[in-house]
Amino acid sequence: MSLEIAASTTETTEYFKNPSFWRLISEDITCVFQRDPAARSRWEVATLYPGIHAVALQRIAHSLWKRNWRYFPRFISYTARWWTNIDIHPGAKIGRRFFIDHGACVVIGETAEIGDDVTLYHGVTLGGVSWNKGKRHPTLGDRVVVGAGAKILGPIELGNDVRVGANSVVVRNVASSKTVVGIPAKVVQRNTARNDNPEGIDLNHHLIPDPVAGAIQCLLDRIRLLEENAGKRGCLHVAEDDDGEECHHCDARDLCDDDLTSPTETTIHFKNRKQ
Repeated sequence: MSLEIAASTTETTEYFKNPSFWRLISEDITCVFQRDPAARSRWEVATLYPGIHAVALQRIAHSLWKRNWRYFPRFISYTARWWTNIDIHPGAKIGRRFFIDHGACVVIGETAEIGDDVTLYHGVTLGGVSWNKGKRHPTLGDRVVVGAGAKILGPIELGNDVRVGANSVVVRNVASSKTVVGIPAKVVQRNTARNDNPEGIDLNHHLIPDPVAGAIQCLLDRIRLLEENAGKRGCLHVAEDDDGEECHHCDARDLCDDDLTSPTETTIHFKNRKQ
């Protein structure tokens, strides 16, 4: 009896570790309802979502690729690209419950690896930056969300629960639970957002600060501090006898005009320069 139970447990474990093709597709369809409020029925998702079609064809092509087939898997990939406008190399390793929202112009390279519950929006590229035939494409952990138009380049790793802002270019490793934005992408402190999704998938990748605006604000605060220490507020006075070629007025008058109300007091921390 104990042997039967052990055998049954082993079969169940193997079933979940190595699910069948139809189970993978069923999970891909089901996960759409967790991340797309426009989805209405499984039939609609199965027949009208290009991301589902592209992933299903890639799973077929990948199974053949692992058996050392080369031309036919590439032909399936080519057909999927023509049909869905999504280009996924048959050599890419894709986890479970993978969702490509809208799906237009997504490119995933040969050695890319994608974990479970990953979401990509349109225009995303998981590309390579090397001619080497080895690992040259990114590795994405579980529950990663990549915003529209983002590019993740090279054999880098993105940890679990990473969020990539739209149109960012990621060229370095990103630790788990971080949000990156910009060109090149940098880690930013994400504002805590309420997760309204009852399925537990947090898609609020747009709730991120603007690091460029933050840097400009820091510079403005620094200039204001220096002017106050020098006993001067507003734009610097230009001598009447100065006949130089520089402009004699300030184009940034809206930023340094004395009539503007003083900004909210902010504590600024400057790095100590090493001697």
